Amino acid sequence: MKLIYAGAPAFSVPPLAALRKAGFEVLAVLTQPDKPVGRKAVLTPTPLKAYALQEGIPVLEFARVRDNVPALAAQGADILVTCAYGQILTQEVLDAFPAGVYNIHASLLPRWRGASPIQHAILEGDSVTGVTIMRTDVGLDTGDILLQKELPIEQGETAETLSQKLSELGAEAAAEALRLLERGAAQFTKQPQEGVTLCKKIRKEDCEVHFSQSAQTLSCLIRAMNPQPLAFSRLHGKLVNFYYAEAASETGGGVCGQVVRADKTGIYVQTGEGCLRILQMQAEGGKRMSAADFVNGRKVCVGDIFGG
Repeated sequence: MKLIYAGAPAFSVPPLAALRKAGFEVLAVLTQPDKPVGRKAVLTPTPLKAYALQEGIPVLEFARVRDNVPALAAQGADILVTCAYGQILTQEVLDAFPAGVYNIHASLLPRWRGASPIQHAILEGDSVTGVTIMRTDVGLDTGDILLQKELPIEQGETAETLSQKLSELGAEAAAEALRLLERGAAQFTKQPQEGVTLCKKIRKEDCEVHFSQSAQTLSCLIRAMNPQPLAFSRLHGKLVNFYYAEAASETGGGVCGQVVRADKTGIYVQTGEGCLRILQMQAEGGKRMSAADFVNGRKVCVGDIFGG
């Protein structure tokens, strides 16, 4: 079975490696064009492109894949496998592959259809998630399910750690799914109408920490936005990013956003319900550091208020 593999972020690399290891012939990698990164706007390839070039796999980069269907079809692939590719596929694109188009999606569909399933699973405090191998149609993650694998979400999970686990699970699932297709043993299940939830692309404004919310809610938000785009607030009028925090058993008594304790164990901030214990953060223009180092640097004191 000859295939084209489409993706972009680091999440999409392990499944491609697994498919190659399983013996499937990858004719080309389809990814996004290089983008400027950093303050110097250096043109940088996607992690998937970097891997493909390292392995000698031909790379296709289309700003709009829908405008390049003839070039795509000319590759002669039987199947297209997508994983966090980031572009909408039209019916014309789907029709270019005789054996179909299949997507590796980082949730147990129909829960969390859309662009940010990993973040939303943590945001909503889900106890379990997983990956779905789905036959792609023109809807938003509405295609028939070929295979699903579950993964428990551990306490304290961040989007970074959960993404790594789901990427490896997706690699396992993708290889298994394509073996089923190759043997003609694939069985499909239509997605149920019950339990459908949608998740949009995360915007920066979605990441602001409002300390009027509960400590548990804010802990989920901070962990869900790690490593990017990062939850944030302001302290002494300057931006601060948060990497890790947890709900604490402390009772504060201050106003929402007020630091009620700051020592080597963390920075404890009063919320609308309970205290939030901040453990990792970053000052504007600074580097990521532990809350203990932040306190030692006298960047925060009891009585200070976040959000101002």
